[in-house]
Amino acid sequence: MSKAQQIRPLDGFSRVLDGDVISRATAIQTNMTGNPNYPNPPVDLTVLKAAIEGFSSLMAEALNGSQKVNAEKNKQREAVIKMLRLLGRYVEVTCKDDIAIFKSSGFEPASKTKAVAPPLSDKIRKIEHGAISGQILAWVKAVPKAFSYELRYAAAESGGVPGAWTTEPVTVVKAPVIVNGLTPGATYVFQARALAKDGYTDWSDSATFICT
Repeated sequence: MSKAQQIRPLDGFSRVLDGDVISRATAIQTNMTGNPNYPNPPVDLTVLKAAIEGFSSLMAEALNGSQKVNAEKNKQREAVIKMLRLLGRYVEVTCKDDIAIFKSSGFEPASKTKAVAPPLSDKIRKIEHGAISGQILAWVKAVPKAFSYELRYAAAESGGVPGAWTTEPVTVVKAPVIVNGLTPGATYVFQARALAKDGYTDWSDSATFICT
């Protein structure tokens, strides 16, 4: 008799838009409330509901461009995501590897096939959190016949507009550029360009990432 494969919840909350976090969180909170399959969740679902509503309100306020409100919104986003991850682990170990019971939680199952993540822009391959708070790792995408690269980053200000840029030279694309001293909870914008025979290319499309 073959052993049932463990069902894991889809994560990736840090990389999705604010609206997607709210919609996924709302579905989970709604489906788990009163669900007999999950009688002892590690997070009070009424607290989660209040956190989602608070995050939604801050999203609306942040449209006015206040840096203080935007920082509060990002902090509330992380609080909601942490609750969802706790609930995800609980669902994973409580669902008895039964897909129907798992889906009744509102969580989406992660694909068992490892997918290759698409690049974030034409010249930025990947961005991840570093090992310490305030650190981000960014990988530049290789460009044929390029001699070297530059990566620049800036904190996103009102309306998502980048502030003052900081530029880092990049000579090796296999290793990440390590950016330290960033503000936890702030959103950063990244762009890259390559140095080819005819000079530098244009800066790539922006890739945004929230620092923790």
